[in-house]
Amino acid sequence: MRIIGVISDTHGLLRPEAVAALEGSALILHAGDVGDLRVLERLGEIAPVHAVRGNTDGGELRKTLPATAVVDLGSGSIAYLLHGDEELDLDPASAGIALVVRGHTHLPRVERRGGVLYLNPGSAGPRRFRLPVTVARVKVEPGGLDAEIVELELG
Repeated sequence: MRIIGVISDTHGLLRPEAVAALEGSALILHAGDVGDLRVLERLGEIAPVHAVRGNTDGGELRKTLPATAVVDLGSGSIAYLLHGDEELDLDPASAGIALVVRGHTHLPRVERRGGVLYLNPGSAGPRRFRLPVTVARVKVEPGGLDAEIVELELG
């Protein structure tokens, strides 16, 4: 079994609680609104990172990060990573995508539709309204994927 850490909407703030929750990940996916390249550098100390840009990522982040990414999770599972809530430009099931990860709304959510796991890890950055501060973990096994939202206990 492999554990994939999933994070989004850090907006330049990488909390120590988020780092602790992602420790032990074989791979980390960041679904945009990174806010600062140092966030990705620090996550890269834990595991290899795949990231996309979000709507607030400007400057160097906009130049460096793609709008979408396709990531091999291992065990024959492929993830499609994007930031916003726009319509997908492909049919995930037909394309062999097992996991679609997006951020933007700051609302954590796990949903399975048509054999595809859809995941929004919520926001690990500055708290927005009364929403929880969260990351997610995806378990990759030969039989498929399972995801859980991890609410961070803030000190």
